[in-house]
Amino acid sequence: MMDKIWFPISLTLWVATISSILVLFSGVTIGYVLARHDFRGKGLAELLVSLPLVLPPTVIGYILVILIGRNGFLGQMIFDVLGKGIMFTWQAAVIAAYTVSLPLMVYTAKAAIEAVDREIEYAAYILGKSELETALQITLPLAKKGILAGLILSFARAVGEFGATLMLAGNIPGKTNTMSISIYSAFQAGNNELAEVLVLILVFISLLTIALTGRFVGKLEV
Repeated sequence: MMDKIWFPISLTLWVATISSILVLFSGVTIGYVLARHDFRGKGLAELLVSLPLVLPPTVIGYILVILIGRNGFLGQMIFDVLGKGIMFTWQAAVIAAYTVSLPLMVYTAKAAIEAVDREIEYAAYILGKSELETALQITLPLAKKGILAGLILSFARAVGEFGATLMLAGNIPGKTNTMSISIYSAFQAGNNELAEVLVLILVFISLLTIALTGRFVGKLEV
């Protein structure tokens, strides 16, 4: 019983943590570019970033399978480099979690960066700071509350991811069965006791995440 509980929990937290680290760096970068730069195709870029928010997770999973599967464009590149595919592995679960949680980070970071007074950035430019130095030393620190909120939301989304993960990583006991997938499997098998325990743990993690976000972000003063 404990193995059936512990493995999904540890895998879920591991996948969500790795996914959130990737989301933090890429999401903040994308959010900054969208907030501070105008370029041709910006509207299309914002539309593509938004897609995981509106598409059903199974559709996202199907698209990822096409891209990352053995015969997919990215899948073939991965196979050439690693000598094996990553479908039905925990890495595939990370990709699924990353894809569905990235928009939360991007748009939360974008809003936080847009709220930073541009006059402060212009003053930094006048003092000889480059755009990168200004972003790292001034803009992002001033936007830290929004960025942290986006990070926690992305983590929570990754913890609860189901549809895309099921299609891309599958449901392999002891290998790719995250908490959400384990709950589904336990319910399908009539193991309500295991399903209820996992549900309670997942709800607790979600509530704890929300509580810590509000408390920690509230202490950060710009």
